[in-house]
Amino acid sequence: MKAIAVLATLLAFAPAGNVVAGDVNVAAYTKRDQFTDLKISPNGDYLAATVPMEDRTVLVVIDKATDKIIGNFAPPQNNHVDDFRWVNPQRLLIGLARKYGSLENPMPTGELFAMNADGSAKELLLGQRIDDGGLGTHIKPKKDNEKIWGFPVDVPGVGDRTTLISAQKYASDDPYSSVERLDLYSGRMLRIASAPIRNARFATDNQGRVRFAWGSGTDNVRHLFYRADDDAAWETLRVEQKDGLFEYPVGFSADDATVYLRVEQPNGPDAIVTMDLATRKRTEVLRDDDVDPADILYRNGTRIPVGVRFIDGRPRTAFFDPASQEARLQRSLEGAFQGDAVEITSQTSDGSKALVQVYSDRNPGDFYLFDVKSLKAAHVLSRRQWFDPEQQATMKPVTVRARDGLMLHGYVTTPKGSDGKTLPMVVLPHGGPFGVQDAWGFDTEAQMLAAAGYAVLQLNYRGSGGYGQPFQQAGGREWGGKMQDDLTDATHWAIAEGIADAKRVCLYGGSYGGYASLMGVAKEPDLYRCAVGYVGVYDLPKMQADDKRTLVRWGNWSQEWVGRSEDLGAVSPNRLAQRIKVPVFLAAGGEDERAPIEHSRMMERALRSANVPVETLYYPNEGHGFFIEEHRREFYTRLLAFLSKNLGGGVAATGGGTAEKGAK
Repeated sequence: MKAIAVLATLLAFAPAGNVVAGDVNVAAYTKRDQFTDLKISPNGDYLAATVPMEDRTVLVVIDKATDKIIGNFAPPQNNHVDDFRWVNPQRLLIGLARKYGSLENPMPTGELFAMNADGSAKELLLGQRIDDGGLGTHIKPKKDNEKIWGFPVDVPGVGDRTTLISAQKYASDDPYSSVERLDLYSGRMLRIASAPIRNARFATDNQGRVRFAWGSGTDNVRHLFYRADDDAAWETLRVEQKDGLFEYPVGFSADDATVYLRVEQPNGPDAIVTMDLATRKRTEVLRDDDVDPADILYRNGTRIPVGVRFIDGRPRTAFFDPASQEARLQRSLEGAFQGDAVEITSQTSDGSKALVQVYSDRNPGDFYLFDVKSLKAAHVLSRRQWFDPEQQATMKPVTVRARDGLMLHGYVTTPKGSDGKTLPMVVLPHGGPFGVQDAWGFDTEAQMLAAAGYAVLQLNYRGSGGYGQPFQQAGGREWGGKMQDDLTDATHWAIAEGIADAKRVCLYGGSYGGYASLMGVAKEPDLYRCAVGYVGVYDLPKMQADDKRTLVRWGNWSQEWVGRSEDLGAVSPNRLAQRIKVPVFLAAGGEDERAPIEHSRMMERALRSANVPVETLYYPNEGHGFFIEEHRREFYTRLLAFLSKNLGGGVAATGGGTAEKGAK
């Protein structure tokens, strides 16, 4: 497709230069995806795609008949098209977000725009810029919607000129929400429902009626409310108790008489449960022994759940009715793409065409347009066509038993062509930490490290998501405690299994992973050869104090999940620098609001005072994770050089960048 080729040229790729044996083409790993999302229009006439640029993410629309880009939406600098959806065959609803760093989740701005497929009739419907004429001369302000931000509510099917949004007032830390029917052309809103709880989310039935609301106030206690119809009063259905368990709706039966709930359990993973809304009788319909539902699979154009996707090692699907049309279609696709994960991401209203994403641990992802009637698939676009899946490393699911008997799940990636034995190893703890899960798929950092000759260990330590609420709660107040011990136990396991060379193991992580890396070498000074902390937090009392000042409920959350203020100094790496015996590399951004650069500077000062070798890389204009490609290349170049010096792996073939650097 010519239009797809145009998409590929929207991102510039800096050549890597001459690559010698053992070098790693860092530019290949820092180059952005050609696109981040792709959706087919309800009538199948168009494809809409988001394309990441250096300082923004744009939306383009391709006319399938002419194979040309006919419409585009480019937000201002540092803004990104984060959410877009076809609300009718000709019009898109677009939500913006800001990213303050590559590791930061995009923060929705609450601004909603609409655009026709051909790029015409761009409208700023609501948001903070509505009072200044919007973004550009073609966007008209809607004065009545000033100081309102909104987020789309999932509704079944395709509308005409309106959709439902959750609306909130600006300048409120813990706002009450309302559901509004938003006109996609005039921007006018009509109140449909008001939330009975702060920070609410809403669920609609198959008629588009708002039936459930759930949220929490400053105490972080979750409440679930239900109403029978648009005119009924809200009733409390569930309040999170001291056990920390909750439930929330994920869909309705075809007649809307039964609701499907995702229910947290006192032991093990969440279950999918149906509840008859008249009798309140509950029936468990699906539950895995080890993992939570990762995604709910719906009948096309409805809120009717038909199955679940589990992330149990490799992704797999399970259906309530294995003989259903949806189950048969999924199984036929899985058979056609054996060994890969297959997801139907969007379909036409009549179900005749589907966009199918195919990915694996070695393939960043391909999109195919699938004809359901002829059972033929045509390749549309690759996320990163410069990677040959056959040349990438394999990611193997593993299980590790912690010292207290808790079963832990994770992954080991080993260099292509190696026997997977006695390798230098990098332990790569994920950020978060709570509710975040390492999953099977193409992991950029793991692949880059494997290309440099390292085994890579990624562990879903207690506190991680995906394995039930009790597993997540087991990480509460365990910063530097059992969560850290899980990483230690997994490292010993990899050595005992013969995967890792006991004398060549380093820790490297970002955000919480940066904390865990520095805490690891403080708590286990003889186990690791080095540590890398990337945009980490290293003084927990400071972090908790900052949380309290920022938002009351954040401060309450920190007390509940991180720990009591009086206990946190004992598990803060910057206060344990005298225990650290190995070289350290710190990297941070001056605009990081989640893990302010002062944490890294405090850690650096403590290490230098303790005569610990420390290298630094600070960018004053970066946030929570480096976003500018040149800076990312410099960081990974420095990272590979640091690891090579301590573990003996390969180095980067490219470099560059200007930063505030320090070494000793």
